[in-house]
Amino acid sequence: MSEETKAFIDKLAAGDNAGAGDAFKDALRVKVGQTLDNHRKDMAGNMFNQANPIPEAEAHSDPKPEIADPGTFTKDGQVVDTTGEKDGQAELDLSDNGTPDTMVGVDVNASEPNS
Repeated sequence: MSEETKAFIDKLAAGDNAGAGDAFKDALRVKVGQTLDNHRKDMAGNMFNQANPIPEAEAHSDPKPEIADPGTFTKDGQVVDTTGEKDGQAELDLSDNGTPDTMVGVDVNASEPNS
């Protein structure tokens, strides 16, 4: 029997209920502390034990499915092959066709007074 338990019983027998309550809390605190300490020692001893390896993390999602044929859906639910059509990329004509860079129809001197 621990010293804390003996103190609890002695104070309870003497009629010191307040002291018995404090002794009970002390005894409980010591008991829980010892149990936690023993569990901590067991965990530390088994942490790097190869007999109980830590399991690997699982993938968070399934792999994405492959798309067999590219295409688009029609209103009736049929798939139309669009491989020969435009690929969705922007089509810009950046070639110089000989026209100067001007703003047609814009009067650049509109805010200046006529002289």
